[in-house]
Amino acid sequence: MYIRHLERHRTERIGWLRAAVLGANDGIVSTASLVVGVAAANAAAGDILIAGVAGMVAGAMSMAAGEYVSVSSQADTERADLARERKELATDAAFEHEELAAVYVKRGLDATLARQVATQLTAHDALAAHARDELGISEMTTARPVQAALASAGTFAVGAAMPLLTVLVAPGAVLIPVVIGTSVLFLAVLGGFGAHAGGAPVLKAAIRVTFWGILAMALTAGVGALFGASV
Repeated sequence: MYIRHLERHRTERIGWLRAAVLGANDGIVSTASLVVGVAAANAAAGDILIAGVAGMVAGAMSMAAGEYVSVSSQADTERADLARERKELATDAAFEHEELAAVYVKRGLDATLARQVATQLTAHDALAAHARDELGISEMTTARPVQAALASAGTFAVGAAMPLLTVLVAPGAVLIPVVIGTSVLFLAVLGGFGAHAGGAPVLKAAIRVTFWGILAMALTAGVGALFGASV
């Protein structure tokens, strides 16, 4: 029987959306914080821009490498678990069947129905059933290292470009407040967009992202001012 599925779920976006929001947020916050910190140390406009561009390039590469390594570790763990499950299915299918049925019992089925469900799902695709229901591994949430790395690096560069563009157009006398103000606006938009893409409350996400961004920029500006005043 075919049932047309009209509901819109966003779980399949978790992998790239998390990496993209993290990258863009980090790009805005780290670059704006770097620019504000260097500007607070009374650096020249050219030096501020160079520091910001260097931070953007280094940050994008760092985000790509970090995402790839961390998500690859997750993928390695998933593959190892699947290999172990495949071996157990080949060597002790009866135990694995009871183990799968026990999972369904814990979810609310009676023992007889749970065994029937386990039997039918095992006949269809035993490894997929165990991966999904025993290990919690599914096609929608499986680790994708390259996707995460590209999403994170690309959005970091886009996020970092925003405060850098502000440096180019803002007069030196008001550079710090303009960079902070525009970056706060960018963060609020990013938080709202990420929440909308994931189907979450927009205002709550925008406030959360903005708060931590302001805190990071304020602390960096304070450090820059402290060391700038001592030279």
